[in-house]
Amino acid sequence: MNRVNKYFSLFLILLSLFSVTACSSTHKQEGAGEYVDDTVITTKVKAAILQEPSLKVAEINVETFKGVVQLSGFVESQADINTAVRVASAVGGVKSVKNDMRLKGH
Repeated sequence: MNRVNKYFSLFLILLSLFSVTACSSTHKQEGAGEYVDDTVITTKVKAAILQEPSLKVAEINVETFKGVVQLSGFVESQADINTAVRVASAVGGVKSVKNDMRLKGH
């Protein structure tokens, strides 16, 4: 019975180490908490773009990784690009905005 307890204790220690490692973030992968934060930021940025009358939310793709928002898609004008970047930058939690939007027809 004592041997079973040792193996069970070892199993629990390894399981908790794995759990901590699985939830922590790395350079290329987010932890669970960061993923949720980024999902909230993405949703807020999309909502802010939707509220901007000059922008068409369907034309702009929003992705967030560790607080950095990436905007992509095809828009009508440079003014739309500038507005989208400004709107995204104003959202709480956004660390920076990476602009990968392109003008239609160019």
